[in-house]
Amino acid sequence: MSHKLTTQEMNRLSVDEFRASEKLPLTVVLDNVRSQNNIGSVFRTADAFRVGHISLCGICSTPPHREIHKTALGAEESVEWSYHEDTVECVRALKEQGYRIYAVEIAHNSLKLGKDAIAAAGPVALILGNEIDGVLEEVMNLCDGFIEIPQQGTKHSLNVSCAAAITIWEISKLMRQ
Repeated sequence: MSHKLTTQEMNRLSVDEFRASEKLPLTVVLDNVRSQNNIGSVFRTADAFRVGHISLCGICSTPPHREIHKTALGAEESVEWSYHEDTVECVRALKEQGYRIYAVEIAHNSLKLGKDAIAAAGPVALILGNEIDGVLEEVMNLCDGFIEIPQQGTKHSLNVSCAAAITIWEISKLMRQ
């Protein structure tokens, strides 16, 4: 008979152990994401896969915030983050640090997640955009490539936190190989 594991049986890291642990060389850049619930969900996903950093840009709210905490469930305390008023400046700084920059966006020549080869050696930054407008064009011009999540339905997009989870999962698999 199956049963759910208890918290003790899961043997999860404490916040201090998480902070001291090795992280993926992956930064998630949120470009003007307006929903605090989406931001919190990205924090929670980043914690699950030991993402190195989240850069909150533009109109993004920052912790501490009740609505972020509601979906992050404390991950905003474990995952390292920073705030940047200007996404373009944030991305330029990441490029100077040697990051390969990918926007999660449907674009000309976008790479199909799970099908096309995505260079995940070395540090990578994934940019996810605003719920309505996506990633800013000025930011797209700085990218090394674009990642598209293949979809078979009638819609052309996913919720930004869902897109983040799918993309972080796939990139984390590539980085751990």
